[in-house]
Amino acid sequence: MSLATALSTLANYRSHNSRASQDVFDKGSVVLKSGATKKLGDASWDFLEQLALASIDVGRLDVADECIHLLVTKFPESPRVDVLSGIRMEASETPDVALAYYDQLIEVDPSSGALWKRRIAVLRRMGKIEKTVEELNQFLDTFYNDVEGWLELADIHATCYQYTASLQALSHLLLLNPQNPFYFLKFAETAYTSGDLPLALKMFLVVVDMSEREDELVKGPPRGIAIRAWFGIKQCSRRLLANPNHQSASHTATPKHLNLIEELSTERILAAYSGKGVLGLPAVRQWLGRV
Repeated sequence: MSLATALSTLANYRSHNSRASQDVFDKGSVVLKSGATKKLGDASWDFLEQLALASIDVGRLDVADECIHLLVTKFPESPRVDVLSGIRMEASETPDVALAYYDQLIEVDPSSGALWKRRIAVLRRMGKIEKTVEELNQFLDTFYNDVEGWLELADIHATCYQYTASLQALSHLLLLNPQNPFYFLKFAETAYTSGDLPLALKMFLVVVDMSEREDELVKGPPRGIAIRAWFGIKQCSRRLLANPNHQSASHTATPKHLNLIEELSTERILAAYSGKGVLGLPAVRQWLGRV
């Protein structure tokens, strides 16, 4: 692969925020050894950060150290480089050492959200869940718009079987990103896991409404996230029909004409798996009760 192609591929990864660590390392190492970094201008610093992270991911700490050294020389007091140095430290030092490093930096600059998030990540890795949740809540009080923070908090609560708290965290996420169907899907699946079937069904239907246009609903099979949502709709409606007295913890009403919703979900799932080259139709038909 030519140097120009490697540079183009690396720039594309950066623009799409794609990690692709092994490929970035392979191509980035070629660029670094060739001395072409200097030709990149201001983009060279983004490249060095990208290569440093990829090198840490693949265990080539020597290359990461070379990149970080160049960055520290150029930006000796950069919080962004401090975070990168911390991530490098996490790869070879104990969590206690990394935690002390972040504590020292945060004491100097308590407004650095990136440093705070790395500290929270280390706390969770150490298994200090209560402290992690406490720190996350304090962090989100300051940086309310941080989507990753709310996702992290929701995930921690869910892994601890605290589904009500997880749904509360996800509700903030929906307020911040009302146009993202993936967050509604996560909310729906968490509600389903918690046992609140009417709430889960409502949110699965929202996902379908957001991800399928009216003409697709009539003419074409569902794709992508819509397939997952239809499976959720099928499961919720089937269970609610089997247990009409199901109580919703959120007091969400069960939709009228539930049997029609259940029938439509069956049709949409079959449509998704009935095309040429699509595998799994027999297993899907068995699950749907259409053997």
